[in-house]
Amino acid sequence: MLAQAHGEPQNSDSFRKLCCGCVRKSARKAKKKKGVFWGIEVAETLRWRGWELGKEMIKHLILKNVHEKTQKLSYRCPSTRFFFTVFPQPITLSPGMSLTLPIVFRPTEKREYEDSVCFKKAEGEFSVTLRATLPRPCLSFPAAVQLPICAVYNVTETTFPVRNIGDLVTVFAWETPSPFYMIPDCGMLNPGAECMVKVVFQPKVAVVYDVAATCWFGGEEKQKRTIQLKALAKYPYLRVSVTEEEGEGIQAGKFRDVLCFGSVPVGTTVEKCVEIFNMSVVDAPCRIERAKDPLVRDHVFSCDVSHGVVPAKGKLVLCLRFQPQTVGEHSTDYFTIISAGSLLQTVLKVVGSCKGPLVSLHQYSVDFDWINLGESLMETLKISNISDVPAYYQFDIDGRGSVFSLDRPCGVLEGTTTLALKVTFRPTHPISYHRRVVCLVHHQEPMYVDFFGTCHSDIAKPAILQARHLSWYRTNMVRGLTFYPPDILSVMLKDGKLQMDEKGALMLPPEIPQDKPPKEYFEANSMTEYFCDGVSSDLALFPPHVSVSPREYDFGCCVPLHKVEPLPLCVTNHTKGKITVAWTPSHGSAFRVSPEICDIPPLKSSAFRVLFQPAQLNSLYAAELEGFAFYKVLRHYSNIEEDATICPSWCLTVRLRAHTYEAEREHFIPQYILDVPKVFPPAAPNTDTYCSMLLLNTGTSLITFSVNQAACPSVLVKPCSGHIIPGGHQIFFLSTHPVNTISQQHVLPLQLNSYPGYTKEIALRSCGESLLLLLEGDGNLYFKPAYIGTSSTRMYTIKNCTRLPMVFTWKIHQSDSKILSVSPTAGILQPYEATAQAWTFTPDKETKHLLRAMVFVRRKSPDPVSPKSVGYALRIVGEGVLGTIRAQKKHLDLGNVLVGDLQSCSVVLLNDGICSLKYILSVEQQITGPCDPEEVRSDPLALELEQSRGMIPARSKAFVQITVRPARRLHYTWSIKYAICTPTATDLASTKEEQQPLCCIVATGVYPTFCIADACSAGSASGLSKLHLWRLFSLDTLNEYLERDLTPSELTYRVPTRHSTCLIPPVYTPHLLDFNFGAAPIGSEPTLVMLLLANKGVVPVEWAFLFPSDQKMDVEHWAEDAEFSPHELHQMRIQDNQLFSVSPKSGKLLPGQEESVQLSHRHDFIGTDHLPVLLKVSYGHEILLNFSGVTVEQDQRYIHFASTKHFFTPIAIGTSHPPTQLYELYNGGSMPVMFEVQLDNIVRIQEENFQHPVFACLTPRGEIPPGTTGHIEWIFSPLEARMYLVDVPIHILGGESALITFQGVGYDLNTIGDTATSSEVFSPSVFPGSTKLTVPGQAATLSHHRICLGNIPDCTKASRLVFLNNISESKAVVFAWQISTCKDKRVLQIAPESGVVQPGESIPCFIALRPSGSASFYSIDLVCEVYIQESLVQYERVLQEWERAKERQAVEFTITEKDLGTKKKPKSPAGVTTKYLPFLSLQQTLPPIKNHPMPNLPAGHFQRRLLLDKEASRVWVKPEPPKPILLHLGVTARSYSIEDFYSNFTSEFPKYFLSRDWPLESKFVDGSRDRDRMDMDPKWLSLAAASKQELQTVTDILTGVIRGLLENTQFHDAVRRSLDEPIPYFSQFRCEESAELWDRRQCSTVPSRVSASPDLYPEKDGERKETRQETSPNNDLLESWERMSEILHHEQLREQKEMMSRQPAFGNLVELLLENTLQNILIEASRGEVVLTARPRVIALPPSPSR
Repeated sequence: MLAQAHGEPQNSDSFRKLCCGCVRKSARKAKKKKGVFWGIEVAETLRWRGWELGKEMIKHLILKNVHEKTQKLSYRCPSTRFFFTVFPQPITLSPGMSLTLPIVFRPTEKREYEDSVCFKKAEGEFSVTLRATLPRPCLSFPAAVQLPICAVYNVTETTFPVRNIGDLVTVFAWETPSPFYMIPDCGMLNPGAECMVKVVFQPKVAVVYDVAATCWFGGEEKQKRTIQLKALAKYPYLRVSVTEEEGEGIQAGKFRDVLCFGSVPVGTTVEKCVEIFNMSVVDAPCRIERAKDPLVRDHVFSCDVSHGVVPAKGKLVLCLRFQPQTVGEHSTDYFTIISAGSLLQTVLKVVGSCKGPLVSLHQYSVDFDWINLGESLMETLKISNISDVPAYYQFDIDGRGSVFSLDRPCGVLEGTTTLALKVTFRPTHPISYHRRVVCLVHHQEPMYVDFFGTCHSDIAKPAILQARHLSWYRTNMVRGLTFYPPDILSVMLKDGKLQMDEKGALMLPPEIPQDKPPKEYFEANSMTEYFCDGVSSDLALFPPHVSVSPREYDFGCCVPLHKVEPLPLCVTNHTKGKITVAWTPSHGSAFRVSPEICDIPPLKSSAFRVLFQPAQLNSLYAAELEGFAFYKVLRHYSNIEEDATICPSWCLTVRLRAHTYEAEREHFIPQYILDVPKVFPPAAPNTDTYCSMLLLNTGTSLITFSVNQAACPSVLVKPCSGHIIPGGHQIFFLSTHPVNTISQQHVLPLQLNSYPGYTKEIALRSCGESLLLLLEGDGNLYFKPAYIGTSSTRMYTIKNCTRLPMVFTWKIHQSDSKILSVSPTAGILQPYEATAQAWTFTPDKETKHLLRAMVFVRRKSPDPVSPKSVGYALRIVGEGVLGTIRAQKKHLDLGNVLVGDLQSCSVVLLNDGICSLKYILSVEQQITGPCDPEEVRSDPLALELEQSRGMIPARSKAFVQITVRPARRLHYTWSIKYAICTPTATDLASTKEEQQPLCCIVATGVYPTFCIADACSAGSASGLSKLHLWRLFSLDTLNEYLERDLTPSELTYRVPTRHSTCLIPPVYTPHLLDFNFGAAPIGSEPTLVMLLLANKGVVPVEWAFLFPSDQKMDVEHWAEDAEFSPHELHQMRIQDNQLFSVSPKSGKLLPGQEESVQLSHRHDFIGTDHLPVLLKVSYGHEILLNFSGVTVEQDQRYIHFASTKHFFTPIAIGTSHPPTQLYELYNGGSMPVMFEVQLDNIVRIQEENFQHPVFACLTPRGEIPPGTTGHIEWIFSPLEARMYLVDVPIHILGGESALITFQGVGYDLNTIGDTATSSEVFSPSVFPGSTKLTVPGQAATLSHHRICLGNIPDCTKASRLVFLNNISESKAVVFAWQISTCKDKRVLQIAPESGVVQPGESIPCFIALRPSGSASFYSIDLVCEVYIQESLVQYERVLQEWERAKERQAVEFTITEKDLGTKKKPKSPAGVTTKYLPFLSLQQTLPPIKNHPMPNLPAGHFQRRLLLDKEASRVWVKPEPPKPILLHLGVTARSYSIEDFYSNFTSEFPKYFLSRDWPLESKFVDGSRDRDRMDMDPKWLSLAAASKQELQTVTDILTGVIRGLLENTQFHDAVRRSLDEPIPYFSQFRCEESAELWDRRQCSTVPSRVSASPDLYPEKDGERKETRQETSPNNDLLESWERMSEILHHEQLREQKEMMSRQPAFGNLVELLLENTLQNILIEASRGEVVLTARPRVIALPPSPSR
């Protein structure tokens, strides 16, 4: 890579690409990668490959100038000895020129080498890398592969290249984590070769995949490299939508899952489409499956697609086909769309019905009346099809051999058409004719029509047959009277054996009146009539009158033609009368009957012969012979006496077939279309089922057919044989009688053209359909446990598993009807349809229920043969239980909520029971806190439930969203109760008695509020004390306002800005206070006040200081008011010049957070500045702050009065020593101010109060230095318990006077009690200072900014510890404490007074207050001046140089003549000027020395700066000391006389030590501390400014002293003796004896705390006693004398010790010792040398061996 050391190349971005995994095609291609650096084109890298040891390899580096200017550059040789080139020399390249630099590589060992050649230009440097590599295996492929998003259980794939960029043949193998795999997973690559690897992703879980696949490659040492495979798997979501009819369109979001084909013509196929919508973002594979049935059936619905992929956010169109086979059948089926992995199943229901033709005849009889023989008559018969389905019809009559013929006996009747058929009657014999002809219709039941007419000849005139005769005949036939000839019936009628009914038919006379009525004729079912003819089946509707046998005959092969045997034909007369049979001759037919007419006696048979006379060979012959049989008595009408006895003739038909094909000749090949169903229509077992079959002759020759009934006896076919003319068709009807529910296969052989080879086997199946009902869940219905009195509803599905519709009816036991119900209770199930009923279980008691219900199913139109109904039992299991609801948290504390704001939370309701519970919630509210209970009782409910009712499933939880909006700053408690909803208790009122406690929610309404935690001043106000600053800015009042409750108008939601069009916006807040910035002379530093805002609350606070300009809306110039009031002009001047500023003006404080705000006032204009600023707290208070500040002239004497009223601390009447109180005056100008208090009104008040000094001014006059605060001491001593006022003028010498009103309140201690006795001096709102509040440049902070010592007695000492912290990290600081007045110096001690604080160090400072004299209020402002040590050192150095220059200037002078010297110095416009530097040479003249230049500064900044610059250019001003940082420490206390303190604070009195010998003035106050001056004392600064040599000298001296002490044995003995001295006890610890002795000798009434221990030296006494025991005297007298003298001596010592311990000096010494000890411990603790909070350790020492 090219590297640049200096500068940035022009196109350096092109070489910052890290080619990780990039593949090079060849070394030449890689070398061509070049870059341009400042116009020089050069290769990026030079590579050496295939090198050998001991040989040199040279490559050439080409540098080309592509810039338009000549380029100059130089280069450095490679740093290693393996690469070298020619000696470096400057290179100059003209535009377009190139330079070739040879690089020689000389390897010494077999390893890789890398170096670089560095080129240098004026713009910078760039380098070319030199690299020599070893042959190694290396594969390159991408670091990561992102696969397409994939559905779960689907597959996505992508490819990436794997390239061998190494120099060796490499074998690789992949290790791939599931669900990824690689194809190929292993292989081998030659150098430079590449192969594509396919990565396949097949997830099973919907997660984000980011896995690493490892590729292992290499030879003996395997290397590995990983590729990151990233993929995302998601679950698919499929919805099925049935497209609406055209024109309606599908509405978004509405899905239909029922596909209705409607009514479809039989035999046709209809295709409809459904859309499978993929609602997900992944391609979703799916499969389409049909619902599985327990029975095998033919499916009329079909779908070619079994698998598919639905694109993401797309759809898949699924085509379904419906091909019905059975007319009138309703079909239902179910398709399931299953996504991959069977994750989602969507059911599609398809329904459809089959419709067929609806053919009807306009008349069902054709009456030809009568005609003469040889004539013909034609009538019209209309046939109609009212369906839109075409109908194939056929009249089963051969018109060639019949007296009746139709012009179109067969054909196709299109939908909704009517056809008029011509029927011709051509009689051949003078008889009456009647033939009942069947009309066959495909897919419809047959229809019958009666053709009848009468033929007369000249001789024979039979009775004319009319329609009424047919009706009477059918009635008589039912009654069994038609087997008698008309003559016999006439005789019986005459004899009374027969009678005529009201219709004219004959009937037998009833023998008994209660007999059954005579039978009537009912039209039979056409299909039954067609098959039950006594020939095709063994059944017949009525016994035949005349029969012929055979009815069908096949002559077979009739070759030769003249040797055909005639067919014997037998006709039997079954009547009781003679009949005549007349055969209709067929002219042109090859078949003929002989004889043509013959009489047959009753109950006899007669033989006929059928002659077949074929005319040609190799032909087919077929015909139907027709004959009529009639009672012979009907040959003439005269033989008929009664019209009712006329009987129509009976028609006899014989079907004949024959062929004359020779043996070697092939029969005609039939050309036909056969339309036959595969399955018989469904039927109940032991019932008949019928279907039709259509055979179309599409050829040009005759087709004969015959069905071998014997081959399939279970199926009846009619007609069994016949012929079909060319272009015609034959309709068959098939009938079967299934006996059981087992599917049966039928095979019918249909032989065509009398040739066995032309036999078509027709396969049909039939099955008896039982009442099979499929119940869901094996007949078990389980209800979830339900709460007593509530309902549980479940859907239960039943399915019709048969091909017949059925009617279902549910029956529930009467005793179970109260707890169990179903809807609907009855209905119709279409074939294979599933329907669901809603079951409802309502338990009434706590127990388990085991119920039983029955469903009865029957056929829609029941057959008398089939069973009426079948019952199925349903087992129902349910349980009635009780349950309760509980809250996950019984007590929910929302904490603090903003008043007027919303806070939401979720209450988790738990149902631990086993039943679902419907609940209704109620809320009770309770408000507590400092409020009126009656007032808050009427408050509206501050808690809102998102939903007060709902349902929780068993063992589940529900979330109820709750919104709280408190309206007051009080404590809210909400009790939430619940009740279980039942059908009888549905609302809150009805469930009130059953309510149960659920949970309790508490919240506290809060306001966002903050307080002013601390304040400090800087700039011109740096001299202000803390207390004075708090009073100037009314911070106590501001904190009080911020703590108050909000008004409704303040409850705004945001900080209002720009809400007014006026320059002075209106103010609606009732809270007003002053922010007084004090006074300062013009041109001085701005007054800076830092306020520390602290959020002591519990909610975040947003605050803002809004100036008037922030609240004014921007309006157009034409809308501005051109005239401004003086007040508006004043505010505009202040805002335009930014005299007042706040930084930051707004902010946000989190709970517990603190933030400092800087307020400043610039003193640029003389006068008083006022500006109203609105302090707005968001959701909180609005407080108007009146910013005010005063700017005075430089020489003006000005006292700033913060207020014209002053309140003294209330004093109890009768106080013997009223305290001294202070009134502060601040000198805001630059001149010292003399003040004087006019005491006339004070004297007047004294005279009014019996010469009692109620107000006494102790310091009526005084002087206040500039920028400091002065005090006027007052004593307020009231006589009565009332308020006193006095107006006191305070005169300022040379300035304006002021009239101040002093107020004081006296109170009666006996009336008020101890409540008036305050232990604190100041308001508790005063907060301790914070270290976070610092001014810019502040290097040190105090741990406390205010010390309140409280109430203390006189003649005591109160001490406090304050730490001075150096917050700088690198600079040491020097500090010095300053006390303002001499009185304060007398009563206040500070240790240490000055010192140096290292960076990060803390120095403890002890502050001790020793009140003396009268009782008074103390408010002392301690100022700690802090300097940076570096600035002091620099000030000392400059000051010394200035002093040396001043001494030298006294003896030097400057020659100002212009003609001296050879060179003249240039002149400036102001004359001769001399340049002065801090370090001057001897030749330069010093400027005049000036101590403290104080020019009279004018008002303008510019002029003043001009004068200062001129003055500075003429004189060398004496250097001023650095300006210190002032840290204020306020010390406040109230001292009492000892008597007053003891009477008011008796319990506090023992805590203080009273010193007896207190001097009038403190003995440690020296002269240096009495000096009250502003300049710096150089004495105490000398240590800080000491040099290193001086410090080393001091160190050496101290080291010698300490070493000498360590070597001095006498010093060691003295130290040991001091360790053996007795422990000094404090004077507070005294015994009773010493106290009594003290009381006897002291007669003081003042209680004293000074006491001593009775024995100060216990150890020495013990030693003396032991010594005495060791010495043994010689005699008893001497021993007793010595003992007596010793006792006297001990008594004297004890008295001396007690006298010494009662001395005040001794008590002070012990107090001082204890104080120093405690101070040492605190200092050690602050340094970390001792841990005061550590637990005490008890160490058990071993016993002493001496004992």
